[in-house]
Parts: sequence; C-alpha cells; structure tokens
Amino acid sequence: MALLDGIKVVEVAIYAFVPSAGAALSDWGADVIKVEHPETGDPMRGLASYGIAPGDGGVTALWEVFNRGKRSVGININKPEGLALLMELVDEADVFITNFMQPARHRLGIDADQILARNPRIIYGRGTGQGPLGPDANKGGFDGLSYWGRAGVSTAAMPPDYDFPVMLPGPAFGDVQSGMNMAGGIAAALYRREKTGKGGIVDVSLLSSGLWAMQATIAGAYATKRDNIVQHDRYRPPNPVANIYRSQDGRFFLIGMLEADRYWPGLCEALGQPALAKEERFISMKARTQNSEACVKVLDGIFSQMPMAEVAERLNSQEGQWSMVEMPGDTVKDEQSLANKYIQMVKFDSGVDLPFVPAPVRVDEEAPVLTRAPEHCEHTDAVFEAMGHTMDELIDLKVAGVIA
Repeated sequence: MALLDGIKVVEVAIYAFVPSAGAALSDWGADVIKVEHPETGDPMRGLASYGIAPGDGGVTALWEVFNRGKRSVGININKPEGLALLMELVDEADVFITNFMQPARHRLGIDADQILARNPRIIYGRGTGQGPLGPDANKGGFDGLSYWGRAGVSTAAMPPDYDFPVMLPGPAFGDVQSGMNMAGGIAAALYRREKTGKGGIVDVSLLSSGLWAMQATIAGAYATKRDNIVQHDRYRPPNPVANIYRSQDGRFFLIGMLEADRYWPGLCEALGQPALAKEERFISMKARTQNSEACVKVLDGIFSQMPMAEVAERLNSQEGQWSMVEMPGDTVKDEQSLANKYIQMVKFDSGVDLPFVPAPVRVDEEAPVLTRAPEHCEHTDAVFEAMGHTMDELIDLKVAGVIA
C-alpha cells in the first residue's frame, strides 16, 4: 500500500512551488485533484523558461514534471456555483493546498479560516513568497526572488571574480525544495490529525525554505562578523583534496576527502605517485594547507595527463570519496540513479518519453510508479459523476461557464 493511499488532496495552485508539493504527495499515493480555471488553466501549461518551450520534443516538460499523477478538473470558482462545487471537493478532502495570495484567497472564499470552517479536519497548506506575517506578507514572490535572492543563495554561490551574483541554475530550483518542505509538513500534520482529530494550517514560504538551505552559511557569517563566509578559491583551497579537477579529455570531477590525512597516502598510491605522500610540503593536512597552491598545481598536472576513464579507474581503486561532475542531460544515464529509480522515464501515448524525478523520500524501499500529468480539465466529468452529479447537471454547468 502506498504511503498516502486514501488521502485526497485538493490543489488550487499555479506555477511550480505548491504544485510540486502536490506532485510529491501524488508520488506517495495521494489522490491529487488539481482545480484549474476552465478557460485559462494553470499558466505553467504555456510557460517558456530557460529555453524550454511548451511542446519541445513532443511534451510540455515544465507542466509535466510538476503535475504528474494528478487529476484535473475545470471549475470557475469566481462563480457561486463553482465555489459550491469546490466546497463539495473540500468536504471529502484531507488536504487543501494553494499558493494564491491572501487577498485573492479571501475574495474567492478559499482562505484558511473559510476552508477550515467548512471542514475542520482538513490540512490547509499555504505556500507564500515571504511568509504569512510581516510587511511583505502580501507581496508576490518567485523562487528566483524570495528563495535565491533574498535568502542569500545567489551571493553565496557567486565566484570571487564575478561582477554579479549568479542567477538560478534552472527553472523552479527553489520551488521544488520549498514544495518538498510543504509535502513533509503536510505529512506531519496528517499524523497529528490521526492522533488528535485536529486539522490545521501548514505554512511554507520560498523565503523560509531558502533560509533553511542557507542556515549554516548564515550562522557562520554572523559568528565571524562577515557579510558572507569565506568563498574558496579553486586554486588555493584549504584542503586540496576537497576540490574540483579536470581530466585530460576535459571532464570535471570532484574529490571530497574531508578526512584528508586518512586518504592522502592511498590517493597518492592510486595515482602512481607514492613519493608524493611523503613529500615535506604535502605530508600532512597542515602542510598541504600551507602549500595549497603548489599541491593543486601538482594534482592538476597529474590529472591533466589522464583521460577520465583512467581517472575513474584510479580513484575507484582507493577509499577516498570522489564524484563525477555531470551535465544535467547526462544524469538520465547515471547507473546509480537508474538502479534506485531516482530517475524514471515516463512514456506518453505519442511514443515520446520524458525523465521524471520522484519525491526523494523512499519508505520501505518502495519506489512510486510515475505517470503523465493530466490534460486540461481531463477529469471534470469523472470526478463529479463519482460525487453523484448527473450528466445533465454537468452539461448545464458547462453551458453556464462554471465547469469545463
């Protein structure tokens, strides 16, 4: 049985943050009903970002990855009849999630107090840019702004010789971290409800998630009375065997030997340079730190003579930690990820396939089986017929522009 089997989620959300939480809940077995406007739908269906356009390669990738496994119903909740239908879904739901801003939520009749008044046992998940309190509570936010910029991620990721902080590495980078936080909070709130019978509100913001990710850096900067922690120079790192290197054929790889003295002799042996381990300049962590630039130069020289296949063979023969630096497109061939079903290829009826990444939490070693995202309003009839509405009623509602 799936982790959240029998849990019904109503999602009134757009773009990526809260929809990614819905995707995670769906991965864990919840029945996620996505409520979309009958005409416009979720703007993510038509969004182009980072050179990814709707329909590229026969799929709308950004829509698919954040809405896989859900059911879509088209309801115009601006109309009283539409809100009444939404409340019928709320009556049967365990979870309600939204990222609409507070003024819109209140105007539409879907704010936390309004939903909980209708169903006191429901878990209300509220995704915001900056949190529900404070001067910017009703200010919109995207992950590039609230998560990446305001939380200090952008400046912390900025190389020392850059003129500007770096931009997000890809679409929805902070959204999916925040969505995973929301999914975890909802699971915890569902556990509390099982113990107490009490529903409640789960708040997650892009800002809070960015600060969570940056907490060690924030604490370190404060403790050392700096604006930022010391950013390592690749050519003068404090630990030359916790650094990035390049092979003869231009492939990058990371060595991450934090227990440097433990692994240094074995690394030198594996590289065919046993005398290097005993060289006075490099014999200890202290010595290597004092002679960091020279040590990196020596290792650069060694690795520049080896193609990546040889580097991998030699590094695999010793105990210290290392990893390839992959391009995003290469990860779909990673044997370790495929073996653990961290990446799943989902095939569409058209014959096209697309890699999906399931929620990173695995319970009892059971991997979810991922499926495509719904077509716009694909499940409206099925959902409301199952709730007792006749087809004649649904036709009348369609004619009135309430559903689609």
